[in-house]
Amino acid sequence: MVCLASTANAQTGEKEMNAFISQLMNRMTLEEKIGQLNLPGSGDITTGQAQSSNVAGNIKAGLVGGLFNIKGVEKIREVQRIAVEESRLKIPLLFGMDVIHGYETVFPIPLGLSCTWDMTAIEQSARIAAKEASADGICWTFSPMVDIARDPRWGRISEGSGEDPYLGGQIAKAMVRGYQGVGEKAFTSNEQIMACVKHYALYGAAEAGRDYNTVDMSRNRMFNEYLYPYQAAVEAGVGSVMASFNEVDGVPATANRWLLDDVLRKQWGFGGFVVTDYTGINEMVDHGIGDLQTVSARALKAGIDMDMVGEGFLSTLKKSLSEGHITEAVIDQACRRILEAKYKLGLFQDPYKYCSLERAKKEVYTAENRAIARKIASESFVLLKNDNRQLPLQRKGTIAVVGPLANTGTNMPGTWSVATDLERPQTLLAGLQTVAGKQTKILYAKGSNLTNDADLEKRATMFNRSLGRDNRTNEELLNEALQIARQADVIVAALGESSEFSGESSSRSEIGIPDVQQQLLQALMATGKPVVLVLFTGRPLTLTWENEHVPAILNVWFGGSEAALAIGDVLFGDVNPSGKLTTSFPRNVGQIPLYYNHKNTGRPLPEGQWFQKFRSNYLDVGNDPLYPFGYGLSYTTFAYSDIQISSNTLPENGTLTAAVTVSNTGKTAGAEVVQLYIRDKVGSITRPVKELKGFEKIFLKAGESKKVQFAITPETLKFYDYDLNYVCEPGEFELMIGGNSAQVKSVVFTLK
Repeated sequence: MVCLASTANAQTGEKEMNAFISQLMNRMTLEEKIGQLNLPGSGDITTGQAQSSNVAGNIKAGLVGGLFNIKGVEKIREVQRIAVEESRLKIPLLFGMDVIHGYETVFPIPLGLSCTWDMTAIEQSARIAAKEASADGICWTFSPMVDIARDPRWGRISEGSGEDPYLGGQIAKAMVRGYQGVGEKAFTSNEQIMACVKHYALYGAAEAGRDYNTVDMSRNRMFNEYLYPYQAAVEAGVGSVMASFNEVDGVPATANRWLLDDVLRKQWGFGGFVVTDYTGINEMVDHGIGDLQTVSARALKAGIDMDMVGEGFLSTLKKSLSEGHITEAVIDQACRRILEAKYKLGLFQDPYKYCSLERAKKEVYTAENRAIARKIASESFVLLKNDNRQLPLQRKGTIAVVGPLANTGTNMPGTWSVATDLERPQTLLAGLQTVAGKQTKILYAKGSNLTNDADLEKRATMFNRSLGRDNRTNEELLNEALQIARQADVIVAALGESSEFSGESSSRSEIGIPDVQQQLLQALMATGKPVVLVLFTGRPLTLTWENEHVPAILNVWFGGSEAALAIGDVLFGDVNPSGKLTTSFPRNVGQIPLYYNHKNTGRPLPEGQWFQKFRSNYLDVGNDPLYPFGYGLSYTTFAYSDIQISSNTLPENGTLTAAVTVSNTGKTAGAEVVQLYIRDKVGSITRPVKELKGFEKIFLKAGESKKVQFAITPETLKFYDYDLNYVCEPGEFELMIGGNSAQVKSVVFTLK
């Protein structure tokens, strides 16, 4: 009965919405319909100047559907007032922003957040981001970014969830739920905002890891390895989709009808609206498929509903209509989708739903939100190495904190933290002193600049993230650091990337710790003092030397506004690290692209070997990554029992249960991510050596054991075959369970 009532309510609501929008559109001029498809940036709108801005004039004329990246509830309320009081039809605006991993309370960069493998925490981070953004007038976020990325040279790997489509899909669903709410309850509160899954599609597979570059792959690979996270977001009810910059099958995504209509709408049933990325329509001119009028018409006909910034729709669609290149029905369809989004958000009922001055004062950057951000950040850090139990540190003696990233607060939130106040985050130096307490003496030296190349450092410290380049010589900086180090019992080296060393248009051809920092680290190791490397990064780095020589390495990504305290929590053992990698770390750039769920060749290298002539391998380095997908250490140890399965065969309509007992064999309580992988051993097309199919994060006290069970059904085993049919094929499968993709227990079963 509940389901029937729910369905009836949904149908009634949709009927009322359709009637309302049809009545409104009957009153709209062609120019006003096209205006709804126009999404400019906030331009020159500042406090007190909304009335006189160029954008305001277009709003009054009904030529704007929404604005993005305007911050502050007072400004947004004033601009909305212009739309609903001074335009002819009083249609409210959408207000969007790049709320990527938090609003003013910032959580770890998405790549770091994914390493928690904690869907509850990830959903909570999105919910808090939505709560804060909505309190400040925002009703639409350009998140989640779900692009699968297997090339760490690509800077925007920092914005996604790594290399695995299954995990990426679960995170996409969690983020959508957090932003929007679930099902019929979505958008019912003024704390819920519309999500926009991006970048559709395949953006993370850019050739050479160079941003905006060409993507070329088979459709079979698209469906089996790259498209699922977008589809998962659609399944979760995401309200909007952003088209990607790259081409797909020789046609830019922004004009790709197969991608935007055949797959997204017809195959997956997406009912929301599609927006371009920033000037995505205009950029198709440089792609070489037509002038602005031509590419604008192609984009509209392909399924684009809203044009971000470029104004190609605004300036050319009327002419294209008069010349017969498009129909008014296509314009109407796009306009209806934008109006539906506004209706679903409740903006027609209350245009000021997201403009509460009281909420803005009380609900942004609260102590409660920051405490949650601190906890989640501590769960995102990945302990890569900890020889001789170097960590946790003791709260006594003297600690030397050295490195160009030790005394910067502005870099702590990470890339794409556009709404945060960069003056608020603590430095690592201050955070460690706070967590360590007065009984621990902490000394500091910068030790080096970010890199020897001043121009490169400038490019890597944009958007007010300056590290304050030190004009002393490398030798002077190093000597100061060594003098400080000699006085210490242990050295904490804060090294790696600055926050803008990764992110959009921040691709790197070499992905090691920059030159002068490596020299500093080598000199610190030569002192004979214990060294802990606190690694800041937005991507996997090549750490072969560091792994061989440094006893302890804690990868902290960029942990958000509370990163400094969270790092202290882990370094001093108040929190046991539990992060697990969602991207493989290569040994060198020559191994790239490198990912765990690869396929065998006809001449695979035998497991455990480095080189064998006439096999698929390198002369100078092994095939295996330095740190595999799913890897991460703890201050305790975990043991896995052999796998028990309920049956050796899985019937066509049945369920098979696989169970393993995990024991905490150390002396410290901790969390472990139990990971399930499956290999289809014989298929009609080649299949990966293993694929993640399930995971569970468990917490165990010292000495405690827990039985973890996974249910496997034929649905679990499905893939897209040569003809892109979604099938499971009878035969033999290997089932693997372990703490990372490289260390697993296994059993075999047969699908009948």
